[in-house]
Amino acid sequence: MTSVKMEDCSETLGLNYNIKEEEKNDFRESISEDDIADMDTFLISGEQQQEDHKEKNCHRCLHCGKSFLSVSLLKRHMSALTRKKPYSCSDCGKAFTASSALTQHQRVHTGEKPYSCSNCSKHFSHLQHLKIHQRVHSGEKPYPCSDCGKGFSDSGRLKVHQRIHTGEKPYSCSACMKSFSRLGNLTIHQRVHSGEKPYSCSDCGKGFSQIGGLIVHQRIHTGEKPYSCLDCGKGFSNSSSLRLHQRINTGEKPYYCSDCGKGFSCLRTLQVHQRIHTGQNPYSCSDCRKVFFCLSSFQVHQRIHTGEKPYSCSDCRKSFSYLANLKIHQRIHTGEKNVSCSDCGKCFITSSRLTQHQRVHTGEKPYSCSECGKGFSQSSHLKVHQRTHTGEKPYSCSDCGKGFSHSTHLKVHQRTHTGEKPYSCSDCGKCFSDSSSLKGHLRVHTGEKPYSCSDCGKAFSHVGGLKVHQRRKQHMERVSVK
Repeated sequence: MTSVKMEDCSETLGLNYNIKEEEKNDFRESISEDDIADMDTFLISGEQQQEDHKEKNCHRCLHCGKSFLSVSLLKRHMSALTRKKPYSCSDCGKAFTASSALTQHQRVHTGEKPYSCSNCSKHFSHLQHLKIHQRVHSGEKPYPCSDCGKGFSDSGRLKVHQRIHTGEKPYSCSACMKSFSRLGNLTIHQRVHSGEKPYSCSDCGKGFSQIGGLIVHQRIHTGEKPYSCLDCGKGFSNSSSLRLHQRINTGEKPYYCSDCGKGFSCLRTLQVHQRIHTGQNPYSCSDCRKVFFCLSSFQVHQRIHTGEKPYSCSDCRKSFSYLANLKIHQRIHTGEKNVSCSDCGKCFITSSRLTQHQRVHTGEKPYSCSECGKGFSQSSHLKVHQRTHTGEKPYSCSDCGKGFSHSTHLKVHQRTHTGEKPYSCSDCGKCFSDSSSLKGHLRVHTGEKPYSCSDCGKAFSHVGGLKVHQRRKQHMERVSVK
């Protein structure tokens, strides 16, 4: 064993000039005889070793000129050049030029991650991956972009970033030929064609093509809103919704339609709007053939056929097919009533309910019956009324089979079977099966008589009493005429 002291290095580099014959024979198999002859001369030249070390070139490849600090690294390199891969994986058969590369590869099958971060305890299968990860904690970004100066923690991310400047998109979809700058983006895009959704929600089972989509979706169940507006404090489940909200406050509309000049705060909204000009309806329902120019409208429509209700209330577990409906429903639990009537000050959960209420003050009845012309302030009231003409009674009692035109009438009727009387008088304690009967009873205590005869002015506490009185009068009039 001969040691040579390098002039510009405090370490002693041990060079074994008497290489074992067995090792030498293995090495000869990976390169040609001419290369080996040159290599033997090169390795036993101490002066050449010293000169090369001064230039940080300890062992140089005679084929490509690349330098290595040890013979073993040079041997591995020469083996790679001759494409000899003597080490193969017993699980998948993949071959490698070095045993260390095989060892690292086998961790794919075993799941072994021997390298852990001292800051966050995250584990890695490769030492290099750990080193790159540690830059997250240290903030080190040793790879700067020569175009914009932005720094990156690893060279791979820098290469991907540089494609923004060069416009390079090396990954293309074989189905539609769309190109991408990142392989990961291509993989995600291909799920559009395959329909693959590898990420599913553990709460409702909904599938997603991207992990990010699943993370945002799960916040519906948890109620988490990590992004908040600095101006009004409103919280959002994703950063894009926050950015869009901030444009509402500022009035910013950076996206403009080239056809009509209309501005939009969201690029996606502009793209959907442009289909009005092109007439494009790319989304078609396979069940009813209805077409849509907006993907979100199409997805919501499909829930009509599937019955899917992906949004559930965390308080009562009631499910909804629309997120907006869930938000409105949650106001029942919170008691929030953010819209009020300007005439009487009464507050309501939704603007639509306020609109309905305001018709009490205006007397507006926009819904009229085609049979008798009677007007109604709400469409639901018209639907119930029309059943008087059609005779339709869609609600039937499971005990006696009696039919009803309105669901509330069925509920009241069912109490005759159950004996339930949920409404009680605060004065005498008498109970009733429906609220209207309680109201009529309370007039016994108050003496209120809101129903009066238009002919004689006699008042009654119940409308039924007034009707009986009017029939008697009509009968007496007929008798007197005779």
